[in-house]
Amino acid sequence: MPYEPRPHSLGAAPAASTLEVPRGRPDSSMDSNRTLRGESVCTDWTDSGPKSVPAHHNFHVGIYGWRKRCLYLLILGLLVMVIVNLALTLWILKVMEFSSEGMGQLRVVAGGLQLNGPAMVMDALIASNIRSRRGQPITIESSRNFTLNVRNAAGGVDSQMYMDKDRLECATGGFRVSDARGRTLFSANSQEVVVGAKQLTVTGEGGAVFDASVQTPAVRADSGSDLRLESPTRSLWVRAPTGVAIESRAGDISASCLTDLKLTSVAGSVRMRRPELEASGTPRPRPPGPGQGRPRQEGRRRDEIYQLCMCGNGKLFLSAAEGLCAADDDSAVCR
Repeated sequence: MPYEPRPHSLGAAPAASTLEVPRGRPDSSMDSNRTLRGESVCTDWTDSGPKSVPAHHNFHVGIYGWRKRCLYLLILGLLVMVIVNLALTLWILKVMEFSSEGMGQLRVVAGGLQLNGPAMVMDALIASNIRSRRGQPITIESSRNFTLNVRNAAGGVDSQMYMDKDRLECATGGFRVSDARGRTLFSANSQEVVVGAKQLTVTGEGGAVFDASVQTPAVRADSGSDLRLESPTRSLWVRAPTGVAIESRAGDISASCLTDLKLTSVAGSVRMRRPELEASGTPRPRPPGPGQGRPRQEGRRRDEIYQLCMCGNGKLFLSAAEGLCAADDDSAVCR
């Protein structure tokens, strides 16, 4: 609104003179400079328009006191942590020998990892293929035991090999040993045990003990050693589809049993080819009664020459040379 001066009353003291500001708009740049210097600008309105009256107020802009010290301490702590982390990282890289090719003696190659030196596995090792460098051996050591497991798709153990300080155990459906050409040297399963080598040698003092039958083309002993086939509590059978040959080139052949020794030929005969045949222990029956025998030949003793006789049941017995080849009816030879 327009400014109108009020008239002075009579007898009243004259009012203080008012400072008139020239009309015109104040410079805006001056107000901005004052604001930046921390001065407040008061604006008043007159007849000619607004006028700016500077009002001086002193205040500080920034962080001071304990806040400033805390900020400096925080920045210093962060700087120390960064330096320590960087130093530890460099130390780990140096100790572990990290490089662009791998870590230490462990190198990352195409198809897997390559280790140039010994390695200690603290826990389980899962791998599809483990092999040594070309021309170098591979050694696997364990302070207590060593176990190899083969698992199926469900996670169960199909085959296992356990090696301890005093035994080696294999739990599997079949065991096979082959040579470089793939020929079977030894094979074992729940049905049979096959030895494919040219010769199986048993050097133990007790020999080899078989609970069931054994099928082999030849059984022989080493040169200068005896061969003994024995069944302590059961029978011993030797059978072949074409023939059985028992031969001793530098010694004797002895066959003994508790009850009966039987030589049976179904379609052929039992032949003994020897100029001298000795049968000791053949029973001798009592001589026949008087008049049944022929007179004794002179110059020969009675106990030197006997007749070999056979009973109807196949038993053999000896009879006097000058008598009949017959036994007394009371004799138990032919019973």
